[in-house]
Parts: sequence; structure tokens; C-alpha cells
Amino acid sequence: MLKCRQNQGKSEIFDPVRKKWVRLTEEEKVRQYFISFLHIQKNIPLSHIAVEKKIKVNNLSRRYDIIVFDKTGSPKIVIECKAPHVKLSQEVIEQVGLYNKTLRAHIIGVTNGTEHIFFQINFETEKIKIYDF
Repeated sequence: MLKCRQNQGKSEIFDPVRKKWVRLTEEEKVRQYFISFLHIQKNIPLSHIAVEKKIKVNNLSRRYDIIVFDKTGSPKIVIECKAPHVKLSQEVIEQVGLYNKTLRAHIIGVTNGTEHIFFQINFETEKIKIYDF
């Protein structure tokens, strides 16, 4: 269940992964709904999810939206969240693909809350196929 509140005239939502209240933007709404989906529908423990952490990509600091880790602590899924009005374009897919050059998760995905596109990557064969998430 998502928890929202008003704080000094601004809407906030509680992030159960970061364990803090964050500003409720359209993108944050998508991120929190997807975290809830991962946790409740896919039974992924919150302890296996990381949100909005910095990584280095080509010597530049970037910030990913969501990573799901496997039991060994390796990245399993990388998800880029966009606001509902943002089209899931080639550029958005390339953004998460660029992050994955560093992270090397076997599944990458993008969502705007209404549309979701996920890919499964086989690093040995370098084949990519659409993944039904």
C-alpha cells in the first residue's frame, strides 16, 4: 500500500526501499507503483531492491531508477522509470542499456506506468530478446 502525505504544501510518497518520504513527481509515482508491483506481485523482497543510486558510466556519474539484485547480490534487473507522458523511445531504451554496460544485469526494462518494455540479455551469445515481465 502506497503512503502519501502533504508536507509544507507539497505532496510526498513514502519510499519503502529508501525508507524515507520523497517528493511525489509523476516519475516518482511510476517508480513507487513499480516497486510495489515487484514486491507484491513478483514476491521480490524489498532488501533485494535498490532505488536511485549513483553509478559510473564511461567515467560519468549517472543515477539508475531501480535495480533488483539476485540472492548473491548481483544485479538481475535494471529498470528505468519515466513519467506517464514520456514515450518509451529508442533513446530511453538506450539509456538503460548504457547503465547496464556497467551493471551487467540479465534483464533490462523501461516503464512509464502504462507501457513496459523488457529485454533479456544473454552475455555469452550477445543475443537480446523481448522478455515478458
